[in-house]
Amino acid sequence: MFTVSDTPVAPSPYFGQEEEDDNPTRRIRLIMKLRSSGVRDTTVLSAIEGVPREKFVTEAFTTHAYDDTALPIACGQTISQPTVVAWMTAALDVQQRHTVLEIGTGSGYQSAVLAKLARRVYTIERHRELLREAEGRFAELGIPNIVTRLGDGSRGWKEAAPFDRIMVTAAAPVVPMELLSQLREGGVMVVPVGEENNAQMLLRVVKDEQGAILTEEILPVRFVPLVSGS
Repeated sequence: MFTVSDTPVAPSPYFGQEEEDDNPTRRIRLIMKLRSSGVRDTTVLSAIEGVPREKFVTEAFTTHAYDDTALPIACGQTISQPTVVAWMTAALDVQQRHTVLEIGTGSGYQSAVLAKLARRVYTIERHRELLREAEGRFAELGIPNIVTRLGDGSRGWKEAAPFDRIMVTAAAPVVPMELLSQLREGGVMVVPVGEENNAQMLLRVVKDEQGAILTEEILPVRFVPLVSGS
């Protein structure tokens, strides 16, 4: 197993011919890298390939949009490393009829990937600036099935619950029970668990048809903490 991180890394410069590559070529190379890392779900890979990551990074980092690294965005946050996005999306196992709750909109990139797989995505962001920018990207790309909210993601979205799938893009110290209560029986939640400066594990949490909770460890990760309260 290996550790993937949402801590931004100073991207390496391109050399030689790669400087002249266009984004579609870089996107295909990224998909090949994700496949070689163990992500084999073709539906997930197609969804990632279909989202232009360069639209979700700041102008200073557009040439690095398809590097397999987290990149900084506004409000001290990051756009997730593509490997993280791929593993989390594959673990969530989203189907076309599903409604998905995402905690932490960020740049909107993960939301856009999920929107290619689900019937509807509900996404919550606590930073107004990030949410406004993400909403602009959704409008620009013509993504109609994302519903946004500014607020405390740790509280979920009770009015729209229950959800078939829940994705949490920040680390909780333990499995967040408030969010788990909004998961439909038979549903799946993917969440990184652990303290900010200690070991964290990406978990796949399944609520079976009888309401019992089953937990599976996916891989070690490193995320910023899930912030609750105002």
